[in-house]
Amino acid sequence: MKTPAQPLKIGLVAGEASGDKLGAALIEALRPHLPEARFVGIAGPRMQALGAESWFPMERLSVHGLIEVIRHLPGLWRLRKALIRRMQDEGVALCVGIDAPDFTLGMERALKQSGMRTIHFVSPSVWAWRRGRVPKIGASVHRVLALFPFEPPLYEAHGVPVTYVGHPAAQRAADEGSRARAREALQLADSVPVFALLPGSRMSELKHHTVLLVETAQRIRQALPEARFLVPMVSPEARARFEMLRAAGTRADVSLTLIDGRAEEILQAADVGLVASGTATLEAALARCPHIIFYRGPAITVWIVKRMLEVPWVGLPNVLAQRFIAPELMQEAATPEALADEALALYRDEPRRREIEAAFSEMAQTLKVDTGVRAAEAVLQELAVAIRD
Repeated sequence: MKTPAQPLKIGLVAGEASGDKLGAALIEALRPHLPEARFVGIAGPRMQALGAESWFPMERLSVHGLIEVIRHLPGLWRLRKALIRRMQDEGVALCVGIDAPDFTLGMERALKQSGMRTIHFVSPSVWAWRRGRVPKIGASVHRVLALFPFEPPLYEAHGVPVTYVGHPAAQRAADEGSRARAREALQLADSVPVFALLPGSRMSELKHHTVLLVETAQRIRQALPEARFLVPMVSPEARARFEMLRAAGTRADVSLTLIDGRAEEILQAADVGLVASGTATLEAALARCPHIIFYRGPAITVWIVKRMLEVPWVGLPNVLAQRFIAPELMQEAATPEALADEALALYRDEPRRREIEAAFSEMAQTLKVDTGVRAAEAVLQELAVAIRD
Protein backbone atom coordinates (compact mmCIF):
# COMPACT_ATOMS: atom_id res chain seq x y z
CA MET A 1 0.00 0.00 0.00
CA LYS A 2 1.39 3.39 -1.02
CA THR A 3 1.95 5.95 1.76
CA PRO A 4 0.00 9.18 1.12
CA ALA A 5 2.17 12.20 0.31
CA GLN A 6 2.72 14.49 3.28
CA PRO A 7 1.32 18.04 2.89
CA LEU A 8 3.84 20.75 2.09
CA LYS A 9 5.03 22.54 5.23
CA ILE A 10 6.19 26.14 5.24
CA GLY A 11 7.80 27.55 8.36
CA LEU A 12 6.76 31.01 9.53
CA VAL A 13 8.25 32.64 12.64
CA ALA A 14 6.80 35.98 13.77
CA GLY A 15 8.10 37.83 16.81
CA GLU A 16 5.46 40.47 17.58
CA ALA A 17 2.19 42.06 16.44
CA SER A 18 3.67 43.78 13.36
CA GLY A 19 5.18 40.47 12.23
CA ASP A 20 1.86 38.74 12.82
CA LYS A 21 0.21 41.18 10.39
CA LEU A 22 2.88 40.57 7.75
CA GLY A 23 2.63 36.82 8.23
CA ALA A 24 -1.14 36.92 7.84
CA ALA A 25 -0.86 38.90 4.59
CA LEU A 26 1.65 36.37 3.29
CA ILE A 27 -0.57 33.38 4.17
CA GLU A 28 -3.56 35.01 2.44
CA ALA A 29 -1.53 35.58 -0.73
CA LEU A 30 -0.01 32.08 -0.72
CA ARG A 31 -3.18 30.12 0.05
CA PRO A 32 -4.67 30.26 -3.51
CA HIS A 33 -1.41 28.81 -4.86
CA LEU A 34 -0.87 26.28 -2.05
CA PRO A 35 -4.33 25.31 -0.77
CA GLU A 36 -3.11 22.17 1.02
CA ALA A 37 0.03 23.68 2.58
CA ARG A 38 0.53 23.77 6.34
CA PHE A 39 2.04 26.91 7.87
CA VAL A 40 3.94 26.06 11.06
CA GLY A 41 6.28 27.68 13.56
CA ILE A 42 5.52 30.70 15.75
CA ALA A 43 2.39 32.66 14.89
CA GLY A 44 0.27 35.39 16.38
CA PRO A 45 -3.54 35.54 16.47
CA ARG A 46 -3.95 36.89 12.92
CA MET A 47 -1.84 34.12 11.44
CA GLN A 48 -3.52 31.47 13.58
CA ALA A 49 -6.94 32.68 12.42
CA LEU A 50 -5.79 31.79 8.89
CA GLY A 51 -4.75 28.29 9.93
CA ALA A 52 -1.12 28.74 10.98
CA GLU A 53 0.05 26.35 13.69
CA SER A 54 1.99 28.01 16.52
CA TRP A 55 4.34 25.56 18.22
CA PHE A 56 5.37 28.16 20.81
CA PRO A 57 3.69 31.38 22.10
CA MET A 58 4.70 34.45 20.11
CA GLU A 59 4.93 36.45 23.35
CA ARG A 60 8.12 34.57 24.23
CA LEU A 61 9.91 36.53 21.49
CA SER A 62 8.44 39.93 22.43
CA VAL A 63 11.39 41.05 24.55
CA HIS A 64 12.71 44.60 24.15
CA GLY A 65 15.44 46.72 25.66
CA LEU A 66 19.09 45.80 26.16
CA ILE A 67 18.77 44.64 29.76
CA GLU A 68 15.55 42.68 29.16
CA VAL A 69 17.06 40.85 26.19
CA ILE A 70 20.17 39.89 28.17
CA ARG A 71 18.02 38.58 31.03
CA HIS A 72 15.97 36.39 28.67
CA LEU A 73 18.87 35.14 26.51
CA PRO A 74 19.12 31.61 27.97
CA GLY A 75 15.41 30.99 27.42
CA LEU A 76 15.53 32.44 23.89
CA TRP A 77 18.50 30.22 22.98
CA ARG A 78 16.66 27.13 24.21
CA LEU A 79 13.55 28.15 22.29
CA ARG A 80 15.50 28.70 19.08
CA LYS A 81 17.25 25.33 19.41
CA ALA A 82 13.92 23.55 19.93
CA LEU A 83 12.37 25.39 16.97
CA ILE A 84 15.25 24.50 14.65
CA ARG A 85 15.08 20.85 15.66
CA ARG A 86 11.34 20.64 15.10
CA MET A 87 11.53 22.40 11.71
CA GLN A 88 14.04 19.80 10.62
CA ASP A 89 12.16 16.83 12.13
CA GLU A 90 8.86 17.95 10.56
CA GLY A 91 10.42 18.19 7.08
CA VAL A 92 9.67 21.89 6.56
CA ALA A 93 10.49 22.82 2.95
CA LEU A 94 11.18 26.52 3.46
CA CYS A 95 11.26 28.87 6.46
CA VAL A 96 10.40 32.57 6.56
CA GLY A 97 11.63 34.55 9.55
CA ILE A 98 9.42 37.61 9.97
CA ASP A 99 11.26 40.52 11.56
CA ALA A 100 12.73 39.84 15.10
CA PRO A 101 16.21 39.61 13.48
CA ASP A 102 18.14 38.93 16.70
CA PHE A 103 16.18 35.69 17.02
CA THR A 104 15.27 34.70 13.48
CA LEU A 105 18.58 35.30 11.68
CA GLY A 106 20.40 32.80 13.92
CA MET A 107 17.60 30.31 13.33
CA GLU A 108 17.72 30.91 9.58
CA ARG A 109 21.49 30.46 9.46
CA ALA A 110 21.25 27.04 11.14
CA LEU A 111 18.41 25.96 8.86
CA LYS A 112 20.22 27.16 5.73
CA GLN A 113 23.34 25.24 6.75
CA SER A 114 21.17 22.13 7.14
CA GLY A 115 19.96 22.50 3.53
CA MET A 116 16.61 24.28 4.05
CA ARG A 117 15.66 27.34 1.98
CA THR A 118 15.33 30.44 4.17
CA ILE A 119 13.88 33.93 3.68
CA HIS A 120 14.02 36.94 5.97
CA PHE A 121 10.91 39.13 5.73
CA VAL A 122 11.69 42.75 6.70
CA SER A 123 15.26 43.88 6.31
CA PRO A 124 16.95 44.77 9.61
CA SER A 125 17.86 48.47 9.86
CA VAL A 126 21.19 48.06 8.09
CA TRP A 127 20.70 51.52 6.57
CA ALA A 128 20.84 53.01 10.08
CA TRP A 129 23.60 51.04 11.78
CA ARG A 130 25.94 48.08 11.35
CA ARG A 131 25.94 47.94 7.55
CA GLY A 132 28.61 45.28 7.92
CA ARG A 133 25.78 42.90 8.83
CA VAL A 134 24.68 42.59 5.20
CA PRO A 135 27.11 39.77 4.24
CA LYS A 136 26.21 37.95 7.48
CA ILE A 137 22.52 38.24 6.63
CA GLY A 138 23.31 36.84 3.18
CA ALA A 139 25.01 33.87 4.86
CA SER A 140 21.80 33.20 6.82
CA VAL A 141 19.16 33.45 4.10
CA HIS A 142 18.56 32.81 0.42
CA ARG A 143 16.53 36.02 0.03
CA VAL A 144 15.60 39.20 1.91
CA LEU A 145 12.19 40.85 1.51
CA ALA A 146 12.59 44.62 1.92
CA LEU A 147 9.83 47.06 2.86
CA PHE A 148 11.59 50.27 1.79
CA PRO A 149 12.92 51.25 -1.66
CA PHE A 150 16.32 52.42 -0.37
CA GLU A 151 17.13 48.96 1.07
CA PRO A 152 17.64 46.70 -2.02
CA PRO A 153 20.79 48.52 -3.26
CA LEU A 154 22.49 47.81 0.08
CA TYR A 155 22.00 44.07 -0.44
CA GLU A 156 22.64 44.06 -4.17
CA ALA A 157 26.05 45.65 -3.56
CA HIS A 158 26.98 42.49 -1.63
CA GLY A 159 25.33 40.03 -4.01
CA VAL A 160 22.53 39.16 -1.56
CA PRO A 161 19.22 38.33 -3.34
CA VAL A 162 16.57 40.85 -2.32
CA THR A 163 13.00 41.68 -3.33
CA TYR A 164 11.30 45.01 -2.69
CA VAL A 165 7.77 44.29 -1.44
CA GLY A 166 6.60 47.74 -0.29
CA HIS A 167 5.01 48.54 3.05
CA PRO A 168 1.56 47.05 3.76
CA ALA A 169 0.42 50.08 5.75
CA ALA A 170 0.65 52.22 2.60
CA GLN A 171 -2.45 50.46 1.25
CA ARG A 172 -4.45 52.39 3.88
CA ALA A 173 -2.69 55.73 3.40
CA ALA A 174 -4.79 58.83 3.92
CA ASP A 175 -6.26 60.77 1.02
CA GLU A 176 -7.69 64.28 0.63
CA GLY A 177 -10.93 63.39 2.41
CA SER A 178 -9.46 61.34 5.27
CA ARG A 179 -9.21 64.20 7.74
CA ALA A 180 -12.87 65.15 7.42
CA ARG A 181 -14.01 61.53 7.67
CA ALA A 182 -11.82 60.85 10.70
CA ARG A 183 -13.07 63.97 12.50
CA GLU A 184 -16.66 63.03 11.81
CA ALA A 185 -16.07 59.50 13.12
CA LEU A 186 -14.42 60.89 16.28
CA GLN A 187 -17.09 63.60 16.66
CA LEU A 188 -14.60 66.47 16.40
CA ALA A 189 -15.51 69.86 14.96
CA ASP A 190 -13.46 70.89 11.96
CA SER A 191 -12.24 74.07 13.66
CA VAL A 192 -10.99 72.59 16.95
CA PRO A 193 -7.18 72.23 17.28
CA VAL A 194 -6.40 68.51 17.70
CA PHE A 195 -3.11 67.07 18.90
CA ALA A 196 -2.40 63.33 18.71
CA LEU A 197 -0.15 62.06 21.52
CA LEU A 198 1.50 58.68 20.86
CA PRO A 199 3.70 57.61 23.79
CA GLY A 200 4.72 54.24 22.31
CA SER A 201 3.31 50.75 22.72
CA ARG A 202 5.84 49.16 25.07
CA MET A 203 5.57 49.41 28.83
CA SER A 204 9.11 50.78 29.03
CA GLU A 205 8.17 53.57 26.61
CA LEU A 206 5.12 54.47 28.68
CA LYS A 207 7.38 54.72 31.72
CA HIS A 208 9.54 57.35 30.04
CA HIS A 209 6.91 59.19 28.01
CA THR A 210 3.65 59.41 29.97
CA VAL A 211 4.50 62.31 32.27
CA LEU A 212 6.46 64.00 29.47
CA LEU A 213 3.40 64.09 27.22
CA VAL A 214 0.97 65.12 29.97
CA GLU A 215 3.16 68.09 30.89
CA THR A 216 3.64 68.94 27.21
CA ALA A 217 -0.14 68.95 26.73
CA GLN A 218 -0.57 71.26 29.71
CA ARG A 219 1.83 73.79 28.18
CA ILE A 220 0.05 73.62 24.81
CA ARG A 221 -3.31 74.11 26.55
CA GLN A 222 -2.00 77.23 28.31
CA ALA A 223 -1.22 78.78 24.93
CA LEU A 224 -4.21 77.24 23.11
CA PRO A 225 -7.09 76.73 25.57
CA GLU A 226 -9.43 75.13 23.00
CA ALA A 227 -6.93 72.38 22.10
CA ARG A 228 -7.99 68.72 22.29
CA PHE A 229 -5.55 65.90 23.05
CA LEU A 230 -6.21 62.35 21.81
CA VAL A 231 -4.13 59.41 23.06
CA PRO A 232 -4.59 56.03 21.32
CA MET A 233 -4.05 53.06 23.64
CA VAL A 234 -2.80 49.78 22.15
CA SER A 235 -4.26 47.58 24.90
CA PRO A 236 -6.14 47.66 28.23
CA GLU A 237 -2.79 47.00 29.95
CA ALA A 238 -1.26 50.05 28.26
CA ARG A 239 -4.21 52.23 29.30
CA ALA A 240 -3.94 51.11 32.93
CA ARG A 241 -0.18 51.73 32.91
CA PHE A 242 -0.60 55.18 31.36
CA GLU A 243 -3.23 56.23 33.90
CA MET A 244 -1.18 54.91 36.82
CA LEU A 245 2.01 56.68 35.70
CA ARG A 246 0.11 59.90 35.09
CA ALA A 247 -1.46 59.87 38.56
CA ALA A 248 1.83 59.04 40.28
CA GLY A 249 4.16 61.26 38.31
CA THR A 250 2.75 64.73 37.72
CA ARG A 251 0.44 67.40 39.11
CA ALA A 252 -0.33 68.69 35.64
CA ASP A 253 -4.08 69.14 35.29
CA VAL A 254 -5.07 68.76 31.65
CA SER A 255 -7.86 66.79 30.01
CA LEU A 256 -6.73 63.98 27.73
CA THR A 257 -8.99 61.66 25.77
CA LEU A 258 -7.70 58.08 25.91
CA ILE A 259 -9.08 55.93 23.09
CA ASP A 260 -8.67 52.19 22.71
CA GLY A 261 -6.99 51.56 19.36
CA ARG A 262 -7.95 53.81 16.41
CA ALA A 263 -4.43 55.29 16.16
CA GLU A 264 -4.70 55.58 12.38
CA GLU A 265 -7.99 57.49 12.64
CA ILE A 266 -6.65 59.75 15.40
CA LEU A 267 -3.56 60.64 13.37
CA GLN A 268 -5.68 61.40 10.31
CA ALA A 269 -7.88 63.72 12.39
CA ALA A 270 -5.03 65.55 14.13
CA ASP A 271 -3.53 68.86 13.12
CA VAL A 272 -0.23 67.94 14.79
CA GLY A 273 1.15 64.73 16.30
CA LEU A 274 3.69 64.10 19.02
CA VAL A 275 4.94 60.61 18.18
CA ALA A 276 7.46 58.40 19.97
CA SER A 277 10.18 57.19 17.60
CA GLY A 278 9.37 53.82 16.07
CA THR A 279 6.98 52.40 13.51
CA ALA A 280 4.29 54.85 14.66
CA THR A 281 6.22 57.66 12.92
CA LEU A 282 5.64 55.95 9.57
CA GLU A 283 2.00 55.44 10.53
CA ALA A 284 1.78 59.19 11.18
CA ALA A 285 3.32 59.97 7.79
CA LEU A 286 0.89 57.64 6.01
CA ALA A 287 -1.96 59.38 7.88
CA ARG A 288 -0.62 62.69 6.44
CA CYS A 289 -0.20 63.98 10.00
CA PRO A 290 2.51 66.64 10.50
CA HIS A 291 4.33 65.54 13.64
CA ILE A 292 7.26 65.87 15.99
CA ILE A 293 9.32 62.75 16.68
CA PHE A 294 10.60 62.32 20.23
CA TYR A 295 12.10 59.65 22.44
CA ARG A 296 13.45 59.18 25.94
CA GLY A 297 14.91 55.91 27.18
CA PRO A 298 17.56 54.31 29.38
CA ALA A 299 20.75 56.35 29.07
CA ILE A 300 22.98 53.35 28.27
CA THR A 301 20.68 52.12 25.48
CA VAL A 302 20.44 55.58 23.88
CA TRP A 303 24.22 56.05 24.15
CA ILE A 304 24.86 52.74 22.38
CA VAL A 305 22.35 53.52 19.62
CA LYS A 306 23.83 56.99 19.02
CA ARG A 307 27.31 55.51 18.61
CA MET A 308 26.03 52.96 16.10
CA LEU A 309 23.91 55.28 13.93
CA GLU A 310 25.22 55.85 10.41
CA VAL A 311 22.54 58.34 9.30
CA PRO A 312 21.58 61.70 10.83
CA TRP A 313 17.91 60.76 11.15
CA VAL A 314 16.06 58.51 13.59
CA GLY A 315 12.45 58.74 12.37
CA LEU A 316 11.45 56.62 9.38
CA PRO A 317 9.73 59.51 7.52
CA ASN A 318 12.99 61.47 7.63
CA VAL A 319 15.02 58.46 6.52
CA LEU A 320 12.67 57.91 3.58
CA ALA A 321 12.82 61.59 2.64
CA GLN A 322 16.58 61.81 3.33
CA ARG A 323 15.92 65.09 5.13
CA PHE A 324 14.28 66.42 8.29
CA ILE A 325 10.60 66.65 7.43
CA ALA A 326 9.58 65.96 11.04
CA PRO A 327 11.57 67.61 13.86
CA GLU A 328 13.38 65.12 16.10
CA LEU A 329 13.82 65.74 19.83
CA MET A 330 15.70 62.94 21.55
CA GLN A 331 16.63 62.22 25.14
CA GLU A 332 17.62 65.42 27.03
CA ALA A 333 16.26 67.57 24.19
CA ALA A 334 12.78 66.05 24.64
CA THR A 335 11.44 68.32 27.38
CA PRO A 336 7.84 69.50 27.86
CA GLU A 337 8.92 73.04 26.98
CA ALA A 338 10.68 72.05 23.75
CA LEU A 339 7.96 69.66 22.60
CA ALA A 340 5.21 72.21 23.30
CA ASP A 341 7.11 74.95 21.47
CA GLU A 342 7.65 72.75 18.40
CA ALA A 343 4.03 71.56 18.38
CA LEU A 344 2.63 75.08 18.68
CA ALA A 345 4.96 76.43 16.00
CA LEU A 346 3.88 73.66 13.63
CA TYR A 347 0.19 74.18 14.39
CA ARG A 348 0.42 77.93 13.75
CA ASP A 349 2.30 77.53 10.46
CA GLU A 350 -0.41 76.20 8.13
CA PRO A 351 1.62 76.53 4.89
CA ARG A 352 4.35 74.40 6.44
CA ARG A 353 1.82 71.77 7.50
CA ARG A 354 0.39 71.62 3.99
CA GLU A 355 3.90 71.12 2.54
CA ILE A 356 4.54 68.29 4.99
CA GLU A 357 1.22 66.65 4.13
CA ALA A 358 2.09 66.78 0.41
CA ALA A 359 5.50 65.21 1.09
CA PHE A 360 3.86 62.44 3.12
CA SER A 361 1.35 61.79 0.34
CA GLU A 362 4.17 61.37 -2.18
CA MET A 363 5.97 59.05 0.26
CA ALA A 364 2.88 56.85 0.54
CA GLN A 365 2.67 56.44 -3.23
CA THR A 366 6.26 55.17 -3.29
CA LEU A 367 5.45 52.51 -0.67
CA LYS A 368 2.05 51.56 -2.07
CA VAL A 369 2.64 48.05 -3.37
CA ASP A 370 0.65 44.87 -2.71
CA THR A 371 3.10 43.58 -0.11
CA GLY A 372 1.44 40.21 0.44
CA VAL A 373 1.36 39.38 -3.27
CA ARG A 374 4.97 40.43 -3.90
CA ALA A 375 6.20 38.56 -0.85
CA ALA A 376 4.23 35.47 -1.92
CA GLU A 377 5.78 35.59 -5.41
CA ALA A 378 9.26 35.62 -3.88
CA VAL A 379 8.38 32.75 -1.54
CA LEU A 380 7.00 30.68 -4.43
CA GLN A 381 10.22 31.23 -6.40
CA GLU A 382 12.35 30.01 -3.50
CA LEU A 383 9.95 27.15 -2.84
CA ALA A 384 10.28 25.99 -6.43
CA VAL A 385 14.06 25.77 -5.91
CA ALA A 386 13.58 23.92 -2.61
CA ILE A 387 11.28 21.32 -4.21
CA ARG A 388 13.54 20.92 -7.24
CA ASP A 389 16.61 20.37 -5.06
